[in-house]
Amino acid sequence: MMHLVDYRNTDAVKQVPTRNGFGEGIIEAGAKDKNVLAICADLAESTRMEGFKKAHPDQYIEIGVAEQLLVAMAAGLASAGKIPWIASYAMFNPGRSWEQVRTTMALNETNVKIAGAHAGVSVGPDGATHQAIEDIAIMRVIPHMMVVVPCDSVQTKKATLALSEKWGPTYLRFGREKSAVITTDQTPFEIGKAQIFREGTDVAIIACGILVYNALIAAEELANDEGINCIVINNHTVKPMDEPAVVAAAQRCGAVVTVEEHQIHAGMGSRVAEILAQKHPVPIEFVGVNDTFGQSGDPMELIEHYGMGTNAIKEAARRAARRKHGSRLTAANTQE
Repeated sequence: MMHLVDYRNTDAVKQVPTRNGFGEGIIEAGAKDKNVLAICADLAESTRMEGFKKAHPDQYIEIGVAEQLLVAMAAGLASAGKIPWIASYAMFNPGRSWEQVRTTMALNETNVKIAGAHAGVSVGPDGATHQAIEDIAIMRVIPHMMVVVPCDSVQTKKATLALSEKWGPTYLRFGREKSAVITTDQTPFEIGKAQIFREGTDVAIIACGILVYNALIAAEELANDEGINCIVINNHTVKPMDEPAVVAAAQRCGAVVTVEEHQIHAGMGSRVAEILAQKHPVPIEFVGVNDTFGQSGDPMELIEHYGMGTNAIKEAARRAARRKHGSRLTAANTQE
C-alpha cells in the first residue's frame, strides 16, 4: 500500500513548500553524520539551511554570493571525506556554476550534493531571471549525476536523507511556493524507484515534482467524468530513471503523458521518450513549459498560464488516448 493522504479532498490537503522538507532533512542528516556539511551562497533562509546553521554551527559554511566557488570548495571538501550539501537558487547553482559542476564536481566523481531551490515557474513574482526551467536538462546530461525531483515536502525530506547516505554527485530540485502534501511518513521512498500513486489502464501519466498532485486530480476527474482511467506514476528520480516502471506503464496503457514544471525539451519527459523509443514505442504527450521563458506572476496562475494545470493534463491525456485508438484502427486496417 502506498500510504497517500486523501488528495481528492482538496480542502483538507496541507500546503507546505518542498524547500521545508529539505531544511528538515539536512538537519537530521547532519545529526546522524558529522561529515555532512551545509555550504550556502548567502541564501540560508530562502534555501532552508538556516535551521542547519543553528543546529550544527560547526558543520555550516557561508561563502557569500560566489556560486562557482561554492562548487569548487565543496568538491575539495568531498575529496577529504566530507559530505557537502551546497545550496542556492537553482538558476544560480547549477545555472551559473554549470562548468564547475561538470568539471570539478562530476568529472572527478566527487560526493557533492546540490540543493537547487526555487526551481520552476512557481517561484512566481521573482520572474524569468530566477525561474529555473532548464535545470533538469542541463543536469541529467552530465555523466555520473543523480537527479531527483520529489513530489512534496515529506518526500523532499526523505530524499535529502537518502541522498546524504548515497555516494555520488547529486542534484536535488525543489521549490519555494507552498504545494500539496500528498505522501506521509509511511509512504515508501527509494532513489531510482518510481511509485504508482494511482492505478489505471487507459493512459499512463508520468509526473515529477509538485505537479504530481495536479496529475492525480486530473486523473480523478477524467475517471469520474469521462471514464478514462489513468495510472499516475511519481517519477521522482529523473536519473537514474526507473526504466522497468516506465516500460511497464507504457505496456499496460498503450499511451503516455509526461508532466513536469520544466521545459518540455530535454527534461524528464524527454528521458521517458528516449526509453520508450528504444523499448516500447507508444503515443506520448508532453506537459510542461513549451520553449519560452517565464514571467512574474502568482505561482499558481503561472502554472495554469504555461499549460501545466489539471485541465492541460486532462487534455493531454485525451489526445494520448485518441492517438492510441487511432494507431489501433490503423493497424487493424493494415491487417485487413
